[in-house]
Amino acid sequence: MLLGYNTNGFAHHRLADAIDILAELGYGSVAITLDYHCLNPLAFVSNHERRIAARRRQLERLGLRSVVETGARFLLDPMRKHQPTLLSDSQAERLSRYGFLRHAIQVARNLGSGTVSFWSGTHVGTTGEEVLMDRLVEGCRRLADAAQMQGVRLAFEPEPGMFIDTMARFAELHRRVDHPNFGLTIDIGHLHCMGETPIEDHLRRWRSILWNIHIDDMRKGVHDHLMFGEGEIDFGPVLRTLKEIEYAGDVHVELSRHSHDAVETARKALAFLRERV
Repeated sequence: MLLGYNTNGFAHHRLADAIDILAELGYGSVAITLDYHCLNPLAFVSNHERRIAARRRQLERLGLRSVVETGARFLLDPMRKHQPTLLSDSQAERLSRYGFLRHAIQVARNLGSGTVSFWSGTHVGTTGEEVLMDRLVEGCRRLADAAQMQGVRLAFEPEPGMFIDTMARFAELHRRVDHPNFGLTIDIGHLHCMGETPIEDHLRRWRSILWNIHIDDMRKGVHDHLMFGEGEIDFGPVLRTLKEIEYAGDVHVELSRHSHDAVETARKALAFLRERV
């Protein structure tokens, strides 16, 4: 288990600088959120591949692992947060999200990242739940096939307010997708927010496909990523359980609203977690 940090908490830094800073602070992994300013896979510029290759060399030189994250808020639609999705009524919009996720898989392969993390998003409209689940299952299967061919794993994240928001909903999706390359991202704060406690039970249940973890503090019923100690979560049992189940992946701090104080926030977060690991 390595402690890492998500670059969505370094939104005002160049990616290369953020990676250097996180390595200097002592982190062992970086969750790279693709965005306009961060290895945008939709930017077909002549030096795009060179930029990815340069970041791979940097990660390797610093001894850092990485995961590719796909939760950019306005990358595909500057007017609508996290839209379009694999649930969208328009086939063109579904293909837009699918194409982005396919690009993310390729970026992950070229970076040397083993995992791409993604979520369902929300649906805008009145389409029935059964149709929406069918769309999502189909999209996830196609992506899992594509990722498997590239040697990359998919780790799906249940997210409060989205179509797949709880572990029970994820269990249904996982059963229907039924693909060896389709696993799980757990956000510790999300479980607490949704009242899915004890958190440790979920870590144990899903240990075999738990490929990525986000960690942040939160209050029950409020989806707001908080600095450790500002919410209600007891992290000692969580981290001890990860050791107990021999979790070999990375645990990435996700504080996307703290970029204004990124360096000090990352420093404090690492100190907090190290005291409890």
